[in-house]
Amino acid sequence: MRSLLLKPRLVCLIFLMFVPSSIAEDRSYGRSMVVTPYGMVATSYVQASQAGARILEQGGSAIDAGIAANAVLGVAEPMMNGIGGDLFAIYWEAKTGKLYGLNASGWAPKALTIDHLRAKGITEMPQAGIDSVTIPGVVDGWTKLHDRFGKLPWATLFQPAIAYAKQGYPLPEALQSYWEEATPRLAGDAESRRVFLPNGKSPELGQIFSNPDLAQALTLIADKGESAFYKGGIAQAILKTSASHGGAMTADDLSEFSAQWVDPVSTTYRDWKVYELPPNGDGIAALEMLNIMEQSQPAPDGPLSTAELHTRIEAMKLAYADVKAYDGDPRFSTIPVSELLSKAFAAKRAPLIDPGKANCTVAPGALSASDTTYLTIVDREGNILSLIQSNYSAFGSGVTVEDMGFVLQNRGGLFSFDTKSPNALAGHKRPFHTIIPGFMERGREHIGFGIMGGMNQPLAHAQFVSNVVDYHMNVQAAMEEARFTVSGKLGCSILIESRVPPETLQQLTAMGHVLNVRKQYSTTMGRGQAILYDSASGIKYGASDPRADGAAIPEAPPRP
Repeated sequence: MRSLLLKPRLVCLIFLMFVPSSIAEDRSYGRSMVVTPYGMVATSYVQASQAGARILEQGGSAIDAGIAANAVLGVAEPMMNGIGGDLFAIYWEAKTGKLYGLNASGWAPKALTIDHLRAKGITEMPQAGIDSVTIPGVVDGWTKLHDRFGKLPWATLFQPAIAYAKQGYPLPEALQSYWEEATPRLAGDAESRRVFLPNGKSPELGQIFSNPDLAQALTLIADKGESAFYKGGIAQAILKTSASHGGAMTADDLSEFSAQWVDPVSTTYRDWKVYELPPNGDGIAALEMLNIMEQSQPAPDGPLSTAELHTRIEAMKLAYADVKAYDGDPRFSTIPVSELLSKAFAAKRAPLIDPGKANCTVAPGALSASDTTYLTIVDREGNILSLIQSNYSAFGSGVTVEDMGFVLQNRGGLFSFDTKSPNALAGHKRPFHTIIPGFMERGREHIGFGIMGGMNQPLAHAQFVSNVVDYHMNVQAAMEEARFTVSGKLGCSILIESRVPPETLQQLTAMGHVLNVRKQYSTTMGRGQAILYDSASGIKYGASDPRADGAAIPEAPPRP
C-alpha cells in the first residue's frame, strides 16, 4: 500500500525534473538579447550587421562600422535609404561621456521656392518627382563622422557594399514586400525601371539582385571621397538627371552644402535621461510626449492595459500638434525648443487628457513667446553610435540618378506651402524631418536606440522608453512589445497590433478611439534596433526588432 502511495509522488517529482523553469522559459517576447563583452552592430539587415561587425574586428571604431553597415543597407534596402538620402546621428564618446549630434539633412535647391512651384501650376508640395528632391546629405555626414571619430582608411569601409552591389544578394522577406509595393512609383521613371525593375517587375523573394551602377558610384566615393559626390562625377550625373526632369538644382546647391554638428536636446523621464536631436527633426515630439506621460504614474496593469495605452495615445496627439505648429529649420525661424520641452509646459498640456474619452481634435499649446533605416553600434571601447538614414518614401522621389544606381530622396515633400509656417518652403532651407536617432542613460547604463517609420518615430521612441523605464523590460522585450502608431487620417484614427488584448481593444473603441487592428508584428509600427552598454561591466546587450529582417551581431573575439 505504501509503495502505491509513493508512486504518484515519484511521478510528480520526475515530471517536475523535466518541466523547464517558468522564469527561464515562459516570457512575453520571442528573441533573446545578444550579449557580448566585445563590440556589436544592430541593423535591419543581417548582412549589414555582419559587415559592421567585421569592421570592428579589424580595429574599426563604432563610426567606421556604422558607415560600412549603412553603405550595405543602401545597397540592400534601396527603397529605404542610400546615398541619395539624408542622415542624423548621435555619438556617445565613452572616455569623456560627451554626446555629439550631427544633422546631415539637405536643403532645398536655392531656386526651389513656393513662387517657383506656383509658376509651374503647382499648388501644394509634390510628394514625388524632381520638385520633391532636396540635396542628399548622407555622404557629407559620413565624411564628418569619419574625419572626427574614424580609425580605418575611408576606402576600406565601402568594400562590403561594393561587393554586394557587384555580386548581388538574395532578397529577404520584408524587403521584397516593400519593393513590390513601390513598383508603381518606380515604373514612372525610365531609369528607375531599368535599375530596380529587372524584367519589368520587382525582384522575387530569394532572387539575386545586383546593381553595378551603384557599385560604380560607391567606388568613386571610396576612391575620391565626398568631392566625387558633391563636385565630381556623381554630382554631374545628379545635375544631368535633375535637368532632364525640369529640376531647379545647380552645381552650387551641391558644392555649398555642409552637414552641421549640433548639441542633442534632452529631458528626464522618471530616473532616466533621454536625448534626441534638435529641430529641424521631430525628436522633440518624443521628449514632449514623455514629459506629458510623466505627469501620471504608469498603469499597474501593464503597457497593454487600456489606461496606459489611452494615456500614451492622448499624449502623442498633444505632442504632435505642437511639433506640427512650431517645428522647422532653426536657421530660418525661432523654434521654441526650451518651452516645448519644459516640465511646466507638459504640466499645462497633460490635464487636457480626458481619462475616459479620446480627443479627436487636438490644438497646439499656447506659448508664452517613412521609409527609413536605423542602426546602432557599440565598439569594444564602449563608444555608441545611434544613426538613422532615409530616402523618406519608398524609393524616395522615384527619380534614379542616370548611370549611378541610386534614387534621390523626396524629403522636400515635407515642406509647407503656408508662408506663415516655420516649415514654409524656401531656397537652401531644410525641411521638417521625421527621422530621429535616440539615446538614453542612467548611471552605468547607456542605450543607443531608434525605431524608424515616418511620423511613427517619436511615439515609437516614447513607447520604447516607457517599456524600459516604467515596466522594467530588457531592450529586446521593450522593442518587441506590441505598439500603436498614427494613421494617415490622424485625429482619433490609430493603427494597433493584434497582440493587444481583445478586451483592451474593445474598451479603447468604447472611449472613441478608431482602431485599425493590424497583424501581430506589423512593419507599420516601424523597425527598431537597440544596444545597452553597461559601462561598469563592459557588457553589451543587443536587440533587433522582429518586424524587420535584421539582427544584432557581435564582433568575434580577437585571435589569441
